[in-house]
Amino acid sequence: MSTENIQSNAKASRPPLTLLLAGPRGFCAGVDRAILIVEKALEKFGAPVYVRHEIVHNRFVVEGLEAKGAVFVEELDDVPDDRPVIFSAHGVPKSVPTEAARREMIYVDATCPLVSKVHREVARHSAAGRMIVLIGHAGHPEVIGTMGQLSPDDIVLVETCDDVEKLDLPSDRPLAYATQTTLSVDETSEIIAALRERFPDIGGPKQEDICYATTNRQVAARVIAQRSDALFVIGAPNSSNSKRLVDVAKGEGCGKAMLIQRAVDIDWTLLEGAATLGLTAGASAPEVLVEEVIAACRERFEVTVEEIVTAEETVEFKLPRAVAV
Repeated sequence: MSTENIQSNAKASRPPLTLLLAGPRGFCAGVDRAILIVEKALEKFGAPVYVRHEIVHNRFVVEGLEAKGAVFVEELDDVPDDRPVIFSAHGVPKSVPTEAARREMIYVDATCPLVSKVHREVARHSAAGRMIVLIGHAGHPEVIGTMGQLSPDDIVLVETCDDVEKLDLPSDRPLAYATQTTLSVDETSEIIAALRERFPDIGGPKQEDICYATTNRQVAARVIAQRSDALFVIGAPNSSNSKRLVDVAKGEGCGKAMLIQRAVDIDWTLLEGAATLGLTAGASAPEVLVEEVIAACRERFEVTVEEIVTAEETVEFKLPRAVAV
């Protein structure tokens, strides 16, 4: 049998699969900016450049930057005084840059500008005498950073509507709420409604805290989930926005929605009998990992790719002066 006939028979033996590719997906402007800050710092200062915490929640990205000379650490205590340090895109408590300045370190803040907006909001409300109710996930770096903008007596965290019911706050202090930027839009709306029902005079942000990229990716995931037998979200297990995409897909009735980091993580049994696969990526996942998953699908299926674009993103954020060209 000729090589051409063998290839033809192999192609014919692969079942068909329509792959619905969500748009937007993957890197957002804040993640692009944070990664570029590390790369520019390496160019300017040479290796090693230290980064406090993962610059973004993606091991592929982190390992790529490590290969270029970035060193990721947990705290400033792990950074020599004579080397530059970068703060991650998730933001840091006020105490971190204060300590870096005390040690006369070179530091660059790669906090996403939309997270910085939340920091300014809580500071403004606090200056006006309001106590802050922060909606977010305990232990997430962004939440730690936002709560660290104020004293513990001035901010309290809620994760669920039940937490709202259990709040025991001073009756003589006005309130305002803020939110983590990477939450589920629907879930957050429910918690805000519960806050407003219990505290009718509570203040809020001038503009919604959940960032445009989180919202856009959730909308796109919702649309493709409605047509998908299974859906993969490429992202890290510690990525809040990626995990929310799985929740959104399941909320649309796509029970076979799962989070994967790489193509090697795919549970192919989920696609047995599937005709349509949805595919998206969290805001910290690079497009090369999307391409990797598509290539893996092509090895097992006769794939037809259909991109579903629900929004166009043109946002760009300026680099900090310390690394700007």
